[in-house]
Formats: sequence, C-alpha cells, structure tokens
Amino acid sequence: MSHHREMQVFLAVAQAGSLAAAARALQLSQATVMRTVAALESRLDSTLLLRGPRGVSLSPAGAAFADSCQRILQRVEEAERSVTGLHASPAGQLTLALPLLMTHQVLMPIAVDYLAAFAEMSLTTLAHEEPPRLLEEDIDLAVVVGHLPSSSGFAVPLGQVRPLVCAAPAYLARRGRPVSPDDLPAHRTIATSSTGHAGEWRFAEGPIKLAPRLICSTPQAAIRAALAGFGLTRCLSYEAHQELQTGQLLTVLEDFAAAPVPVQLYYREGRRAAARVRSFLDFAVPRLRAHPAFQA
Repeated sequence: MSHHREMQVFLAVAQAGSLAAAARALQLSQATVMRTVAALESRLDSTLLLRGPRGVSLSPAGAAFADSCQRILQRVEEAERSVTGLHASPAGQLTLALPLLMTHQVLMPIAVDYLAAFAEMSLTTLAHEEPPRLLEEDIDLAVVVGHLPSSSGFAVPLGQVRPLVCAAPAYLARRGRPVSPDDLPAHRTIATSSTGHAGEWRFAEGPIKLAPRLICSTPQAAIRAALAGFGLTRCLSYEAHQELQTGQLLTVLEDFAAAPVPVQLYYREGRRAAARVRSFLDFAVPRLRAHPAFQA
C-alpha cells in the first residue's frame, strides 16, 4: 500500500477514534485497516495508536502525525484540483446546518451570492442549534457556535461571537440602564428556556440568579419581546446583529460580559463530496470571516 494511502487510512482511524468506524467510512474491511496501521507503525518504528477495551486513542506521536497527515493530504487534494479543475464548475446538492437566527442574520446574502456564482449547485439549509452528526444526518457542512466535541470532521475557524445583554431604547429610557449584574433582579428580564439557563445569566465574574418575567422557548422570541420594549434579554451577538446595528436594541453591562465564543465551519471530507464542499468553503469562508457579526 502506498504511503499516501497509509496516511489516508491512519487519518480516518484518528478522526473516527475507532477501527470499525474508519473501516466503514473507507469501505474497507477492519482487518485491512488494522494491517495498514500496523505496517505504518512498523515502518515508522513508532506507536501511533493506543489500543484499549473502549477503542483506540492517539499516542502523542500519533496525534502529531495525524496533524501532519491532514495538512499533507489537503495539499495533495488542492494540487490535484488545480490540475483537473475539479471544482471549477461543481454541480449537485449541498446541505448546510446552522443555528436558525444565523441563517437570517448572516448567511442568506452569502448563500444567494454563492448560488449565483455556481449555477449548477443547489443548497439546503437546516436549523441546527447543536453540533450535528454530519455522516449520520447526511449533512455536508455545519456552522457551529462553541467548541466542537471530538469528532471525525474538519473545522475552519470563522471568528467569535459574544454573549450580551440588550434592550430596546424605550425600555432603558423608562427603567434606566443597569450598572452591574447585581442590578438585574430589579429589572424585567426575558429568558430563553432552550439555553438551559433560564433562571440564571452568566457573566465574567459568575452567574446571577434571576426570576424572569417572561421565559421564551427560542432566542428569536425573546429578542422580539425585547424589541417590543418589555425588558432585558441575554443572547449571543449574532442573534440580534441587525437589531444592534440599526439601534433597535442597545447593549448594557458590556464590561461584565462572559468570554467570547468561537464560531467554526465544520465539514466532512469525502472523495465524492469534495468538489461541492470545497466550492462552498472557498467562496463562503472569506465572506463569513469578514462579517461583522463574527468580530467579537
């Protein structure tokens, strides 16, 4: 087996954390995958995988080698595409998962421009608040807010968003601006139950317990209530990006905000999907990185 193929097999195992899962992804037998990794370890005279009752994990040398393999294989793929023109005119269906409000606040103008540039492509967006299982749910790419769990995918950093507290100017004129998080219990607050923290808001110095006057099931409903002047709500900056840009909502307690949260474009790499996925990555990533919603 060629060195190139050995690296592909090892990287699949490293990303899947399982010989069996890697074998399924590569459409090889598990015995072939095991022999390939063993031959690679013998050739390199180094232990790359640590075998245990719960599967396999990377040794320190294996983790470093996996990073190198990923970089090398990506460069090889880019070189092949530059010669073959593989994604000069990609065609087919692309499925992108991302939080619902990000579709409205950030993505849609970029998506429309992408489809105008690639006439043979179709795009389906799915509302997905949590990191999806790309392979199991047949999703090509996902915009994920927060740190990714260990997975078999690749992640491209897009920027950061920040947690913030905001309200309509009319509410602040009527009730005043809170000076510190300790002032919040004296205000009308609007919480979101889908975050799992309706009864407390987290700040850099710790959480503040609250008794919200209104609890909404979604961030968009809470933002609508804040726009109506009902009270203060807490959200991520991208969720109310346009309302903040136009002054319909104003932020408060900026000096007490919790740490920014990373935003990443998460994707799975496959030979059949590479052209479709790469066309979107090449087109959308620079535009997403430049978007003010991701400049926390």
